[in-house]
Amino acid sequence: MRLLEATKPAYLPEQRVADLAARLLRTLGVARALAESGRQLDLRGIEDGVGQLCAQTLDLPAMQAHGMALRLREILIQVDALTEIFSRHRRSSTPSGQGR
Repeated sequence: MRLLEATKPAYLPEQRVADLAARLLRTLGVARALAESGRQLDLRGIEDGVGQLCAQTLDLPAMQAHGMALRLREILIQVDALTEIFSRHRRSSTPSGQGR
């Protein structure tokens, strides 16, 4: 039995992808709170993180990749919420009649 435990990978790829998704969701939560308070944000790192997550998810076996669908959907919802916040701030800071 000990031999089987020793041959298991210490860190499974699906675990690595799930951890990346969790970190990205936490970062998006912080970004959302900052954006709602009117702070300017540079989201290039988030874009890179989403790209990495998608690429690593595609590398997983089909069953594990399918299991990531809920996390990916949560990330999409957070990104959409950020987009809406930025749009709302942009509309409120644009003088009436301009920017259309």
